[in-house]
Amino acid sequence: MKKKDRASISIIKIIGVSLIIIFILGVTAKATDLNFRSVEITLSNGYKMTVVTTKTNVYEILEDNNIIIEEDERVTPGIEEDINESNKIVITDKSVQEVQIAKISESGIETTLDEILKGYSPIIEKIVVEQQIIPYETITKDAAQGATDTKNKVIQQGEDGLKEVTYKIKYQNNEEIERTVISENIIKEPVDRIVQVQKNIVTTNRGSVERKATTGTKVGETKIFKVTAYCSCAKCCGKTNGITASGTKATAGRTIATSSQFSFGTKLDIGGYTYVVEDRGGAIKGNRIDIYMNSHAEAIAWGVKYLPVTVVE
Repeated sequence: MKKKDRASISIIKIIGVSLIIIFILGVTAKATDLNFRSVEITLSNGYKMTVVTTKTNVYEILEDNNIIIEEDERVTPGIEEDINESNKIVITDKSVQEVQIAKISESGIETTLDEILKGYSPIIEKIVVEQQIIPYETITKDAAQGATDTKNKVIQQGEDGLKEVTYKIKYQNNEEIERTVISENIIKEPVDRIVQVQKNIVTTNRGSVERKATTGTKVGETKIFKVTAYCSCAKCCGKTNGITASGTKATAGRTIATSSQFSFGTKLDIGGYTYVVEDRGGAIKGNRIDIYMNSHAEAIAWGVKYLPVTVVE
């Protein structure tokens, strides 16, 4: 090949490479001119998403991400507007906004709809389950038969119940704005406290005569006793059938265990509640009384108390 031909080919190659470089530089410059930005979009249900776009028009950004504005929804900034410096688009429920606007109007604050919407925070819904105490009721039975001198006697101790309530709660700006009950489930039914109003009987024989419940213990006599609690578990009784030493079935609010200074069937007022002596215990000696509870946890929670004890009958 002649030197002249070789020179021509080299020039062509140089021109071709130059054109390629110019094309690449042009594409790069064009890409550099594009302004990419991250835009946060909040949907009306509170869900947030972040998209990357070169566009600024709200409608175009939403269209690129297949988001359609429903008739009952409003978008901020407006659908035909450009996004502002915050790079945020918020879609909200019109009905909620109308309530907010009405409240602000009633307060006499001068503002615009756009200003309200700029500070608007989406509503978030949560399902919350709570346990609530069901207070027991006190039922009074009148057995005084018209007597004016009466006294109250607790026939049955009251116990609170427990229920599980499921709520749908709406929050806005981390504050609860609405609470709706979805369901209620009773875990434990409450037990009514029953109080009987009865005639106060005083036995007299040429003056006041005190009847004896047992030897050395008189009706109406009050002493301070060490009062503990127990249940029908093996730890407390060494058995689990709940049968007392007197042969009755142990019942919370009624059964107590004492030493032999009180005979079975003796009724004692302990701290304002009336119990019946139905049980004994190896550790129950002297001025000590054990009150029967439904569970070991209740017995432990009672602990040790020193209470006034009065012989009722």
